[in-house]
Amino acid sequence: MSTKRKEITLGIDIGGTNTAFGLVDRDGVCVAISKIPTRGDEPAERLFERIFSAFNQLWEDKKEGYELRGIGIGAPNGNYFSGCVENPPNLSWDRANMVELSQKYYDLPVKVTNDANAAALGEMLFGAAKTMKNFIEITLGTGLGSGIVVNGQVVYGNDGNAGEMGHIIAVHEGRLCNCGRRGCLETYASASGIRRTVEEMLDKSERSSLLRNLPAGSLTSKEIARAAAKGDALALEAFQFTAEILGRTLADAVAILSPEAIILFGGLAQAGELLFAPLRKAYEENVLNIFSGKVKILPSGLDADQAAILGAGALIWSELGVDL
Repeated sequence: MSTKRKEITLGIDIGGTNTAFGLVDRDGVCVAISKIPTRGDEPAERLFERIFSAFNQLWEDKKEGYELRGIGIGAPNGNYFSGCVENPPNLSWDRANMVELSQKYYDLPVKVTNDANAAALGEMLFGAAKTMKNFIEITLGTGLGSGIVVNGQVVYGNDGNAGEMGHIIAVHEGRLCNCGRRGCLETYASASGIRRTVEEMLDKSERSSLLRNLPAGSLTSKEIARAAAKGDALALEAFQFTAEILGRTLADAVAILSPEAIILFGGLAQAGELLFAPLRKAYEENVLNIFSGKVKILPSGLDADQAAILGAGALIWSELGVDL
């Protein structure tokens, strides 16, 4: 007697360095995971050829027990409406159609979005926002991404590019951003942003710090968090400065969106209360009084190593309207 195969989605996370992919079931379990180097200097067609070559080997051992329902892709500058990635950072593509490239290998539904929107979907289906319909997901990596969920739906806007909170002007005439403008939030509140803050602080003073004599290239947000955890005054001040700018900006976002929670994900968020304690304080000091004490600021409930794949897989579950 044959048993019914379990439904599953393929989640693909395209990064500047590595591309990870895995099989995601309805419970948010990654049944199998693998990754390959992205090689961003090569054409997108070559990447997808390598993705599906590697995936076919993974799928060979699983397909007897599972039914593949669709393919979700999270990618920098991924556009939900067009299914394309345009001028992504760290990748040498002008424009690549992710849907067409995937359907050359599997004739299945394919949906595409950027990595922050994918993280928000993963959070809503499998993480800290499981009971929420209105929240903001902030991803604090090399830059700052955001996924906005209103009434249970990701906000894509008119052209698929909504939710770029990393490019809100947080400091007038501030730091130069990779987008070409000055003072963008991500130049302050991100792993690279806090590193820039520490570099400026070290330059402007002779204060002693555990961070002062690190080998070239080793000043990272993790090292800053380690120093702060040991009581390093300069590192603690850098977290305070970062939290104040992020807190002010989140307070403004809350006045527009009235979310139930703001959820922080990514490397910088892993600093825990070193970031969250001053952030909550700065937020409450700046938020409109009708929102005071109402909005939770929470860490992600997703496993850091699987979150991007879960989010990409969740894109298909959400599209299919599956009751999880």
